Amino acid sequence: MANQERLRPDQLRSHRYLGPDDLRSFGHRSRQKQAGFSTEDFAGKPVIGILNTWNDLISCHAHFRQRADEVKRGVWQAGGFPVEIPVMGLSETFMKPTSMYYRNFLAMEAEEVLRTYPIDAAVLMSGCDKTTPALLMGALSANVPSIVMPGGPMNRTSWHGEELASGTDVWRFWAERGAGRLSCEAWCDLEDYIAASPGHCMTMGTASTMTAIAEVMGMTLAGASSLPATHSGHSRMASETGRVAVELAWHNCVPSGLMQRAAFENAITTLMALGGSTNAIVHLMAMAGRAGVSLTLEDFDRISQRTPVLANLRPTGKFVMADFFDAGGLCGLLNRIPDLLHLNAPTVQFRTLGEAIADAPVWNDDVIRLRENPVCSTGSLAVLRGNMAPDGCVIKPAAAESQLLQHRGPAVVFRNYPDLKARIDDPALGITKDHVIVLQSAGPLGAPGIPEWGMLPIPKYLLQQGVRDMVRISDARMSGTSYGACVLHVSPESFVGGPLALVETGDIISLDVAGRTLNLEISEQEFAARRARWTAPEPMFTRGYGKLYFDQTTQAHEGCDFRFLHADGSQDAPPSIY
Repeated sequence: MANQERLRPDQLRSHRYLGPDDLRSFGHRSRQKQAGFSTEDFAGKPVIGILNTWNDLISCHAHFRQRADEVKRGVWQAGGFPVEIPVMGLSETFMKPTSMYYRNFLAMEAEEVLRTYPIDAAVLMSGCDKTTPALLMGALSANVPSIVMPGGPMNRTSWHGEELASGTDVWRFWAERGAGRLSCEAWCDLEDYIAASPGHCMTMGTASTMTAIAEVMGMTLAGASSLPATHSGHSRMASETGRVAVELAWHNCVPSGLMQRAAFENAITTLMALGGSTNAIVHLMAMAGRAGVSLTLEDFDRISQRTPVLANLRPTGKFVMADFFDAGGLCGLLNRIPDLLHLNAPTVQFRTLGEAIADAPVWNDDVIRLRENPVCSTGSLAVLRGNMAPDGCVIKPAAAESQLLQHRGPAVVFRNYPDLKARIDDPALGITKDHVIVLQSAGPLGAPGIPEWGMLPIPKYLLQQGVRDMVRISDARMSGTSYGACVLHVSPESFVGGPLALVETGDIISLDVAGRTLNLEISEQEFAARRARWTAPEPMFTRGYGKLYFDQTTQAHEGCDFRFLHADGSQDAPPSIY
């Protein structure tokens, strides 16, 4: 796991910047004093970089200014020297076309910040969906000792006497408005209640899923991911995270020593037991690529088929994250499936996962179910293949209407998202509940950024008839707060000529989740003829980050990461002058 021998001060990475008696180190020390610090503040102490993803447009992280100060307090208490470094915040709400388009950007920024500055260990302040995988990807590539400080879920909230779940209830009430059962005034009033405090979504969406994954992979304090953002314990956790970061620096406990094959299998098991977000598959594939760990979609499907869903949390279940915390949190849940975990996996607290969850209680057996009374016995997520998705696609059976998990129906195809928005409610299309709605050009390159468009809208006239779920297929993702019989991440995507690009309105599509298949019922000859007619679209970008993204981004089944940042066994050395 880590070098158990405590480093000497002159072995710290920061010593190369601040310790020697030479001109460059004189400059470094003098600039620290320019900032108001004395020699005693930093000499011989580990420098702890606090990578803060706060900004005014990422409301999930509105409390991070205070938490950064609390992390600093812990670093000072443990004898370290804290330095706060702002990095890009990935706002799920405001970034367009999608925050996913910039996940790799933040990963690169985090990697270069850790590599270029005199940082001995890092505290990664994350919460909103893409910030956690991005910071972990960067930390893995830089391989500087690191610990995640999860931002925590927002408070419980209610409206008109009904408990709300951010994200999940937005989709639900929007459907009711489309069906004519919710007034414009009520919809506007809902805005004041749906997000009642700092913190990320209080459902088991992508944010809660990814911070839980960070915890089970050993990258947070035990229990940290379940703490609500405004709970006083969250402040105490932030300070303890700072103290632990100092110890990680002294012992050179690097991410690659923690995030090994066993940690990734624990992450997948936890994802399934939580009924977590489909997005975690893409992020874990990208993280595995950075770690040099070989994962396939079949690993997810194999583990899904042996793991019960025990967290009764929305969108799969009925509770929210504050209930999960009160019931015992992630440690309590993991202590109900110890036989499914690699308990000897190491953690940042210099103990094993098994030691971290030993004797963790569960206080509510409805929120965190017993093994003999699961939310679902198995199959939180499923990986499908077939002639529509030779490289795979995913569905979340636990969040879909069960009668749709085996379905055969005619396709109605939309070329792109603007086409979908323009025509989906047109009665002339004659869409019925038995149709399969198909969206093209929504993948990693086609959108770009594989946005969360995958919970495709149901026509308003069907909503008015009471229809609330249909089979929907795309190369997009969907929000972890979403639900429905949505087939996602179809790979290869339509933009690069994947079979999804060849589907035409009226084609029969067959879905069989139990059989793990998704097929288009046309002949090989017809497939070949359509492929011969298909024309590749022009690249969208000719310069800047967009061109880098377009040239280097992998497909969904590979994690949508940049090819040149996958681990290949090499290590970039720091500049020789340091």
